[in-house]
Amino acid sequence: MGLLENIKVAFGSVWANWLRAVLTMVIIAFGIMALVGILTAIDAAIYSLSSNLSSVGANTFSVEQVRLEVQGNRRGRGKRSDPFSYDQATLFMDNYKFPADVSVSFFGKGTAVASYEKRETNPNTIVMGATANYLKAKGYEMSAGRNFTPREAAEGGLIAVIGSDLVDELFNGKTEFAIGKTVSTGDLRLKVIGVTAVRGSSFNQSQDRRIIMPLQTAKRFYGSSGTNYTILVAVKDPTQIEAAMAEATVTMRNVRKLKAGEANDFELESSGNLVDIIKDNTVALRLAAISIGLMTLLGAAIGLMNIMLVSVTERTREIGVRKALGATSRNILTQFLVEATLICQIGGILGILLGVLAGNVVIVFTGGTFLIPWAWIFLALVVCMAVGLLAGIYPALRAAQLDPIESLRYE
Repeated sequence: MGLLENIKVAFGSVWANWLRAVLTMVIIAFGIMALVGILTAIDAAIYSLSSNLSSVGANTFSVEQVRLEVQGNRRGRGKRSDPFSYDQATLFMDNYKFPADVSVSFFGKGTAVASYEKRETNPNTIVMGATANYLKAKGYEMSAGRNFTPREAAEGGLIAVIGSDLVDELFNGKTEFAIGKTVSTGDLRLKVIGVTAVRGSSFNQSQDRRIIMPLQTAKRFYGSSGTNYTILVAVKDPTQIEAAMAEATVTMRNVRKLKAGEANDFELESSGNLVDIIKDNTVALRLAAISIGLMTLLGAAIGLMNIMLVSVTERTREIGVRKALGATSRNILTQFLVEATLICQIGGILGILLGVLAGNVVIVFTGGTFLIPWAWIFLALVVCMAVGLLAGIYPALRAAQLDPIESLRYE
């Protein structure tokens, strides 16, 4: 009996006992859904983060606050270090001599409303101030207009670069028409001099709903003594990133007036390091997802083995007839293994579809893009094949070892 004939017989047997088979398939499907769904969501989160960080560039790093907890002379995790003031940020920018572009920025408001004539946005527009190098360092591209100049950033001015979402809502998507128009946010009226190209969302936050104005202007209207200014460094030669970070450490220590022997009250973060850290931290989550899926599949395997044993008992006479007609023990073994594997694969395919759907529902709610996890789909199919073989081997061996004479006498 060939493989195709075995598959045909297996389908017939599954159909004849469809209720038991369906229940087993559903258990397998839920196990695979848990496995594929969680792993898909994790992969999508990492992909989204990697995509957004890589858009900044592998040659970019930021200077960040650290958490400090002073206990005697020891430092531990706890309260954040002092924020980077405007004077410190600009002093770092002026004194950093490495061949790189340094930008300084800060978030002025995250729930602003932008308006033009009678149109206005929802209160979810981000207003921020930045130096001229900010857009380049963050990987933004201009779809129309221009960036502001270093002089405009330093002296301030009622001008702004806006994101593409604001153009869609305020100017019906007419990018060129937006240039030169005046957009209002709060008491500010800003002349649009540039529009950034579409960037998409990151962690449910649009990168295209931003009003970016010169740093001095934002400082005047939104800054305070407690404002933390973000420092971003884009190195011109990516191979020199480590040297650039070492130079930045020395420069910032001088800016913060740290004495020899004092620990840094700041840290340097590059996009590559952040992605690696997140990937490392998701290893345990991946293992937990795989464990949950395998535990569910273990229950399904036990149920499948029970079904196959019942099937062997019910079909004892059929097995005797086939052996009497010339079927070998190997033919009988193959037939029952194919049947067990078929049930697992059908349940697995259903579980894969549900898992990909469930994982991408999570992705949509977190602002990511649709993802088909081919690696996890392949893993799921392999696992289903293994479960089918392991659950079916004992019933298949039992069927293959039946005596044909005794089987024919079975009632």
